[in-house]
Amino acid sequence: MKNFAFIFLCCLLGLSACKSNQVDLIVYNARIYTVNENFDIVEAMAIQDGKILATGTTAEIQEQFSAKESLDAQGKAIYPGFIDAHAHFYGLGESLQYADLREAQSWDEILSRLSDFSKTHPEGWLLGRGWDQNDWPGKEFPDKAKLDELFPDRPVMLTRIDGHAAIVNQKAFEMAGLTSAVPIVGGEIQVKNNQLTGILIDNAMGLIAEKIPSPDLDKRKQLLRDAQQASFEMGLTTVVDCGSDFELVELMEAMQSENDLKMRLYVMLSDAEKNYDYLIKRGAIKTDRMNVRSFKVYGDGALGSRGACLLHPYSDKPTQSGFLLSNLEHYEKVAQKIYDNGFQMNTHAIGDSANRAILKIYQKVLGGKNDKRWRIEHAQVVNSADFERFGQASIIPSVQPTHATSDMYWAEDRLGASRVKGAYAYKQLLAQNGWMPLGTDFPVEHVNPMYTFFAATFRQDAKLYPAKGYQMENALSREEALKGMTIWAAKGNFEEGEKGSLEKGKFADFILLDQDIMKADANQILNNKVIKTYIQGEKVYERP
Repeated sequence: MKNFAFIFLCCLLGLSACKSNQVDLIVYNARIYTVNENFDIVEAMAIQDGKILATGTTAEIQEQFSAKESLDAQGKAIYPGFIDAHAHFYGLGESLQYADLREAQSWDEILSRLSDFSKTHPEGWLLGRGWDQNDWPGKEFPDKAKLDELFPDRPVMLTRIDGHAAIVNQKAFEMAGLTSAVPIVGGEIQVKNNQLTGILIDNAMGLIAEKIPSPDLDKRKQLLRDAQQASFEMGLTTVVDCGSDFELVELMEAMQSENDLKMRLYVMLSDAEKNYDYLIKRGAIKTDRMNVRSFKVYGDGALGSRGACLLHPYSDKPTQSGFLLSNLEHYEKVAQKIYDNGFQMNTHAIGDSANRAILKIYQKVLGGKNDKRWRIEHAQVVNSADFERFGQASIIPSVQPTHATSDMYWAEDRLGASRVKGAYAYKQLLAQNGWMPLGTDFPVEHVNPMYTFFAATFRQDAKLYPAKGYQMENALSREEALKGMTIWAAKGNFEEGEKGSLEKGKFADFILLDQDIMKADANQILNNKVIKTYIQGEKVYERP
């Protein structure tokens, strides 16, 4: 009898051992979009030490593993953590401290919002962002006269939605010692009837911005935390930060080492000599949460402010064709330097002339097919003769779908009916290499990736305009859009082996959504909410 009891106990222990593979977290009863090569959908996954140990059915995972913690998804959809392939992380934190001027329908509305904002922010520079004259009657740039009346003794700088133009008041001009006589390369100080209008285009903005006092260390840290929180709430687990200086990288790296900053960051250093010197000396930076191996270069300005460099004049302003922000020799020089040191080059190019110029330089340096993954950020207006250049030299277009639905109201006015067909041509761009990262360009556009997904697939804005979609021949499928926000975005960062899909051995970065975007209708997608966000198996956000 004692022998029987002993054998029975051993059997029980043996059965228990089958399930004794204890893990940190089991996620079950879910619809998990793995975004693996076969785009498999599974029900459950086991997570240990921040990585995915196994995926399968709920029964399989629960039979094989026991867990310290479990998450019952209650049938809801789970996706790899979203990766924003083009954004401005610190800029998001800053924007939360500015007057929000987005979607204002007139200059008078801007002034009213600014007056209200000044009452709660009574000291220092008065800053705002998000105005777009294309939303106003007449669609003309504003004049600083009313700013001067309202704020004669306080400097004001209001940045256009695209970040490539601003309006400032006279006090700001005086503090910067800036007049119309100051020569500008790659920019413009606008003058009308021999008077400053207050409008600054592209490089001219920096002459004012450099006079704005920088926040202290504690404030900079808080801005980064604010940006992180806003990103987690939207399901972002990696952000590609486009254009920062090495000092900010060091701050973010220090905060990450202290677990004060948990966001994963792929940082493109700005096109500046100090940044080249720094990274060449130090070498590429790679940790689980920080990746610095590339540079952000600016080719031209934006279409909305007519700074985008076009092959032919603007249809609505035949005296202007835009401009490059540097001479061609500069782009050629930095391209060779970046190539020689094994780094990635990512160049902002909006207009068809800028895209052609940068594509030609890339082709010359890269030679032909390669795996350098040099990127054109935006690739917004491309001449029909130039699309094939992307595929010929494996150049990656990195696009932001909400730009199409923001600009569609006036893009044809700028470009004309024929030329606009080569604008926001995402399907045509995707065909060149078979993959393409997607981003938002926040805070230029809203940080919400749902808007990216919706604009890419439905080609409509939040007002569901136009009814049949904008240039639908270039809409992406839902699967393509999801890949662009996950695995293809990871590939654009050389990180597809560690993130971007929910597979064994990869980081357990995932989100639980209220609605399944692969099935939901338009309103469900636009109003979708993130329920939980996890990084490395750790819950970093839960919807209240």
